[in-house]
Amino acid sequence: MNTLEIVRTLATLMRELLEGAKASESSYMLNGGDVGLLASLDHLSAEAASTSRDGGASIAAHTDHLRYGLSLMNRWAAGEKPFGDAEWSTSWRTRTVSDDEWSRLRAELRREGQQWIEVLGQPRDVSEVELNGMVSSIAHLAYHLGAIRQIDRDARGPGAND
Repeated sequence: MNTLEIVRTLATLMRELLEGAKASESSYMLNGGDVGLLASLDHLSAEAASTSRDGGASIAAHTDHLRYGLSLMNRWAAGEKPFGDAEWSTSWRTRTVSDDEWSRLRAELRREGQQWIEVLGQPRDVSEVELNGMVSSIAHLAYHLGAIRQIDRDARGPGAND
């Protein structure tokens, strides 16, 4: 099947999660005026990103996990077959980050995310499994955005009534 009819939707939803929802435009996943994941992470210090709540993963770990997953999707889009030897557990080992590491991790996530938005915006022939992977990348990012916002109040967006 070809993604021609849904590329704008896929790219719009991923862009909104990563870059935010303007208050003056329609939003689909976030409340209007929400700055999205990338700007939310920019509000956090390396110390805050390294903090774990109740023994769970740190924000740095969630961020590295998202960066890694998007890098795999971008490699797939470039014609590689990266999933067979993917090491998902490696991305969860990032617990704490220095200021420089946090800055670099956010820049890498931004780069992978923007590249994936471009991929989603280009029609391509895909199998059902590949299309499911593309769509699930959006849901996966939304899940981790919510998890990050539960860990640190400073990463949260505006409420529905704001």
